[in-house]
Amino acid sequence: MGAPGALTPLPPVSVIVPARDAEATLADTLESLLAQDYDAGFEVIVADGSGGGGTRELVRGRFPGVRWIANPAGSIPAGLNRALDAARHQVIARCDARATLPPGYLTRAVRTLLRTGAANVGGRVEPAGSSFFERAVALATSTPLGAGDARYRVGGPEGPVDTVFPGLFRREALEAAGRWDETLLRNEDYELNWRLRESGGAVWFDPELVASYRPRGNPAALARQYFDYGRWKRAVLARHPRSWRARQLAPPLLLAALAASAALAAGGAAVRVLDPAAAATGTALLYAAAACPLAYALLLLASAAAVGLRRRRPEALLAPVAAATVHLAWAAGFVAGPPRRAANG
Repeated sequence: MGAPGALTPLPPVSVIVPARDAEATLADTLESLLAQDYDAGFEVIVADGSGGGGTRELVRGRFPGVRWIANPAGSIPAGLNRALDAARHQVIARCDARATLPPGYLTRAVRTLLRTGAANVGGRVEPAGSSFFERAVALATSTPLGAGDARYRVGGPEGPVDTVFPGLFRREALEAAGRWDETLLRNEDYELNWRLRESGGAVWFDPELVASYRPRGNPAALARQYFDYGRWKRAVLARHPRSWRARQLAPPLLLAALAASAALAAGGAAVRVLDPAAAATGTALLYAAAACPLAYALLLLASAAAVGLRRRRPEALLAPVAAATVHLAWAAGFVAGPPRRAANG
């Protein structure tokens, strides 16, 4: 594909989309892909791991130009690898079934790939919800309130990073790194990007690349998503200890502090009931127990208020709920860890 920075013709691209029971969002995804004005040509492949036939019928009925393939294993990494097997081209773009790409995205991403010589190029995810709760999740997960300092979520300067969204790869780099790990049900992209970087490739963040993503629509679905993220992060860290980042300790430490506060509150209440003479001690324990959850709640409220006022976004009222769900579900999943068999690969 030419040396980094060389002016070479744009290569054709294979866009691969893992999907599972994705009828609610996949049509928007495919419409955004087919609207790309990429002159070198591209194909779109949907790897369908659904239990029923709805996704297959959607693709074949409304998008006859899209290639549909079965993903019997059902998981995202298995679907990505099946789609990679079917792909015809040497540049591979991944797209999520809940994401949409703006016009010109492929052209910009491929030019960045050629300019930098990176193994993988991507940008920032911009959550965009249709319901009030989805917009609250979008707000929480696109600011430091819920996303920390992850550049692919909050933006930042162009350059090498740990991971990007959603990713456009050189096929030879993908193959050399061993493709997506099918034993991981989540965090498969971060883990692949770690292997790409370990083998000498660059994972390059381009802030001009922005993909939209539709968040989960209710607290239970959001909690399940982030619980899984936390579980499978444990598996990735077990396999690649040097991929650990200090920010990943924050949610488990928060959960531990809240658990300690609950235990302290229970102890204070027990003292007040069982030993009325020590009621003052019990009350002191209750006050001490309230310190951590109160401080956390005030931090969430202050952060959400600042973002809401700055962006004039009424959904900031629900952003603390969304952020707390993200933090605590991720932490609980991290503490629980993945199934032992999966954790060991």
